[in-house]
Amino acid sequence: MNSEKLVPVIVDALEEIKAHDIDVIDVSKITSMFGFIIIASADSTRQTKALANNVQEKVKAAGGKVYSAEGEQSGEWVLVDLGDVVVHIMLPAVREYYNLKALWSERN
Repeated sequence: MNSEKLVPVIVDALEEIKAHDIDVIDVSKITSMFGFIIIASADSTRQTKALANNVQEKVKAAGGKVYSAEGEQSGEWVLVDLGDVVVHIMLPAVREYYNLKALWSERN
């Protein structure tokens, strides 16, 4: 499944479980490892886990592949690797500290 079809599926899955501050960043000109980074915020560790689970289920149902998920034990920052798209689901304090959006935006 190509990233153009995958990104809307992911965003819908995140919105369905009430993620907020969803950012889709095209990094295809910066790295060949993946094409997009999606960053979303959650209000609790329980919600980060639910969001990651919903993303994985919806991607699989749409015919995509989930390569791995990291950080589900603590739930403060869950990364879901979908190949050409990497999803970061973070608590607001963690997101602010690491500021991935600015990190990748500065490179563009």
